Amino acid sequence: MPLGLSSCPNDTFIFHAMLHGLVDTEPLCFEPVIADVEALNERAFRAELAVTKLSFHAYMHVREKYEMLDSGAAFGFGCGPLLVARKPIADFAHARVAVPGVHTTACLLLKAWNPGIGTIVPLRFDAILPAVRDGQVDAGVIIHEGRFVFEKHDCVRIVDLGEWWEKDTGLPIPLGCIAVRRDADTLQHKDLIERAIRDSLLYARSHPQVSRSFIRSLAGELDDAVIDAHIKLYVNDYSLSLGGEGRRVLGKLEELLHG
Repeated sequence: MPLGLSSCPNDTFIFHAMLHGLVDTEPLCFEPVIADVEALNERAFRAELAVTKLSFHAYMHVREKYEMLDSGAAFGFGCGPLLVARKPIADFAHARVAVPGVHTTACLLLKAWNPGIGTIVPLRFDAILPAVRDGQVDAGVIIHEGRFVFEKHDCVRIVDLGEWWEKDTGLPIPLGCIAVRRDADTLQHKDLIERAIRDSLLYARSHPQVSRSFIRSLAGELDDAVIDAHIKLYVNDYSLSLGGEGRRVLGKLEELLHG
């Protein structure tokens, strides 16, 4: 069964065990489809993958096609996207701001924080920092490991959009989730898929170095300290189970989506 996930350390850490036969997934065998999260979002609009990582923003648009799982999410406090630039910006009305995809939660938060931004420029997430550094755009919203290395690209933080969300709502920030396609063949295995993700994450926590070569083979930043910080930030108890609180947060996110 194809499983869409990103190349980022939080995903590869969580899914390593279930992709490499280290936990029981019978009768299913998962085949990784590794892509940028916005590419996965776009594939979900076409309902191409039976199981896939999605931005919560994108999930809002494809709920008739996909059902969100309780496990595997990137969700929590202190892990939101950062808006960075080469220098402080006084007027965003004429600014060109790069985002890691128009259907990412990062883009939704940016527009909620400042609806008057001049031009939104979609770029692959790992192209944003170089574009800001080289002056191709005025600012950029960074996700994943970018938050740990933006200063190396001569950028300064303008705003932590996760921190802004938390102050405004008092709620954890929903970044990405795992969803299964709403077809009979996939839904009959929903509980098994959910259990396999939890077992895979628990295995990763108990054997944190086993997945390191897999993570490094796909990571944009290879420094072990950055990888460890990334996993620590984005993989937490919400990744095991969103629970009631996690699902309640979706209501607030939907308010942003519909203004």
